[in-house]
Amino acid sequence: MIGCNILVLPQEIATKIGDGEPFERVMQLQGQVYRDMPGRRTLRFELDGKSYFAKLHDGVGWREIFKNLLTFRLPIVSASTEWRAIHRLNELGIATTPAVAYGCRGLSPARLRSFIITEDLGDIVSLEDYCRDWPMNPPPLLLKRKLLRRVAEIARGIHDHGLNHRDFYICHLCLDNHRLATGDIHLYLIDLHRMQVRSAIPSSARMKDMAALYFSALDIGLTRRDCLRFLRLYRGIKLREMLRNESVFWDKVDRRARRLYHKLHGRWPVTPFDRNA
Repeated sequence: MIGCNILVLPQEIATKIGDGEPFERVMQLQGQVYRDMPGRRTLRFELDGKSYFAKLHDGVGWREIFKNLLTFRLPIVSASTEWRAIHRLNELGIATTPAVAYGCRGLSPARLRSFIITEDLGDIVSLEDYCRDWPMNPPPLLLKRKLLRRVAEIARGIHDHGLNHRDFYICHLCLDNHRLATGDIHLYLIDLHRMQVRSAIPSSARMKDMAALYFSALDIGLTRRDCLRFLRLYRGIKLREMLRNESVFWDKVDRRARRLYHKLHGRWPVTPFDRNA
């Protein structure tokens, strides 16, 4: 059994969410619901004109825990995963949603109740949406290269420091629109509720993250040269050396990405590395 009894709630928020016990007041917050799943709800709310997001965890139950364990997945039983991940990304200088508050209560891992409150990032756009029409309207080469470099830096930054996202799709990389208007490529890494934080990640976890990223970018018009440039930036070594020493790893990434694509779309993708791509 594990248990927790933690409340990190700034006074300026605690005094504005109503009367009563602070933890329970947060768990009863109302707002615009973005996600409502068994045991977890995400909503947007405002206090004094400032916007926040709250993720409220209400206990996943033993069935969900055992289902994850039987498929060799780490069950997410509370908001502590995201709270820890945000603080680690802050230490690494990787932009993400600023954490404001966190609470957790309970004795049984199946019935832990918890929350995390983060600031609303405001005017952002995911790379999935931003790059959607690139096949028909290619971006300026310099802009594309800046984006490739920044995504590679984020991927390398998390993986080389023991973090793997577990949902590492381009929809979870978001551009700050205000800064983009001035030519500044500022990316946020979001949706961290499954991120694992360790001293080092196993090759399988790195492979799954990179396959997810590659799969999610297969339809945005990247070329073979774009992909090779990204790989060189991500690994930080000469391309010839990487392809010679890591070919088995990248073959696994490619196969997994293709399977993910087929599972979602019901057809096999034509990738930048296919003969007729």
